[in-house]
Amino acid sequence: MFTNISSWLLSIAGIVCLSVIVELILPDGQINKYIKGIMSFLITLVIIMPLPKLLNSSKDYSNIFNFDQQIEADEEYLYQLNLNKVASVQQDIERAISNRGYENVCVYISCDIFQSNMQFRSITVDISNIVITPNAEHKDISKIKKDITQIVKQYVNLNEEAILYDG
Repeated sequence: MFTNISSWLLSIAGIVCLSVIVELILPDGQINKYIKGIMSFLITLVIIMPLPKLLNSSKDYSNIFNFDQQIEADEEYLYQLNLNKVASVQQDIERAISNRGYENVCVYISCDIFQSNMQFRSITVDISNIVITPNAEHKDISKIKKDITQIVKQYVNLNEEAILYDG
């Protein structure tokens, strides 16, 4: 134990002497600043390296980054994240439909919000209370449904069969 401490102190003294000699040899300037930083780093390493041995640390640090364990997602966070995503998509679609001149249209999204890779299953568009404003492009209900379908497809990657209409 005493031999370890004395060799450690001798290493510290040696690196400090080496840094003083290097500092005396180098001229003043930019490089001197960088060399001082490197030597300070080396002194710090020499001081820290034997500390685990001196403290009789027998801890195993090899399993700190153990990737063999299963990583599980936080279900509450996932649920809230997906719920916010669904609400945002729903609001965006309703806003886009309203901007086209179709008021009072409600959008309902069906998906599994508990999955990490949430997929939209279907979207139901309630047009039972639709109000067609004067700036609307279409007045015919079949053309309105096609227009709304195109709007929905801009926001969600679904087949036309998965976009249902109520009303």
